[in-house]
Formats: sequence, C-alpha cells, structure tokens
Amino acid sequence: MLKHDLRKKYKDLRAEITPPKASDLSLILANHVLQIPIWDFFYFHTFLSIEDKNEVNTLPLITLLQGKDKNVIVPKISGNSAMEHYLLTDSTSLKINSWGIPEPVDGFLVPEDKIDVVFVPLLAFDIQGNRVGYGKGFYDTFLGKCRKETLKIGLSFFQAEEDLITDVHENDIKLDYCVTPNKVYAF
Repeated sequence: MLKHDLRKKYKDLRAEITPPKASDLSLILANHVLQIPIWDFFYFHTFLSIEDKNEVNTLPLITLLQGKDKNVIVPKISGNSAMEHYLLTDSTSLKINSWGIPEPVDGFLVPEDKIDVVFVPLLAFDIQGNRVGYGKGFYDTFLGKCRKETLKIGLSFFQAEEDLITDVHENDIKLDYCVTPNKVYAF
C-alpha cells in the first residue's frame, strides 16, 4: 500500500475511537511495553501526544518510565524537519505549539547520541517494521542522528498492515518493535 492511502485510512480509524477508549488502550500499551527488554537503558525519548489527532496518550508510559527512575526526554520542533530534545523534569513547562503538539519551553538539552530508546509516533506500520507518520520527516531526520543501536519502538492502536508499504524511501528508518493493544511486534 502507499503511504498516502494508509494516512487517510488510519486517520479515519483513529477518529472513530472515543476518548475513553483511547485512554484505556493507551494504558494497555504502556503495560505491554514492560514485555520489551529495555529496562537496562537510561535515556528514553517519547513524543507528547497531539490531543486533537487522537494519538496514543504517552502519559501512562511517561509515568511508568519515571516510576522506574528512567530519564524521559521529549522533543521540541526547532526548524524545518529538525527537533531538539529536552529532559522532562517536574519543573519542565510545556506549551502547545501551532500544530497542537505539547513542547518543553526550555530545560536541559539532551544530544541524540545519549538516547537509548525512542518511542515513535505513527499512523500505520507494516509487518516488516516500516512506519507511516504524518509525512513531515521529523522523526526520520531525528532517528538518523541517533546511534545505530538506539531502539525504535512504535506505539499503535492498530495491528500491522499485512500488505507491505510500497513507497518506502531510502531515508525511512524502520522500527525495532511496535506495541499494540493485542501484540508486541519485534522486527
């Protein structure tokens, strides 16, 4: 399938999920993360959810990570397809940007080469770990700057597409895992 078609399909499917159901599924996803062998790492990067796009709510995941004394890092858009990454602390102030994304106002910058695990937003993914995002390239640019061994974990309300994504670009970076309400995929 083409990314364009998958974006439309999964935006429509997401729109059908009620807020209480999305909240329940997000909690299930956070609990499923416990099955992945990542707990010896220290620096965990996660997106902050866009409420009006009905994304997976990462708050339960952040609570889980902080409860295990992990360093949680969150992104801030800093330019064309570029992001900066800040340590999330009790004193971090967040502000909603023009795209509806909560971002840190300021704080402690964390370089990409320190990050061990990245929880990646997505609309869809296939059985080989290719993902479809919103198409702006922010995460592929960011993941390209991380160490090769940095683990990339998608979070999705939906199962993998059996049909492969046919328009994968050479700069697209595959997932290592994807967590869904019913299964944890390893690629």
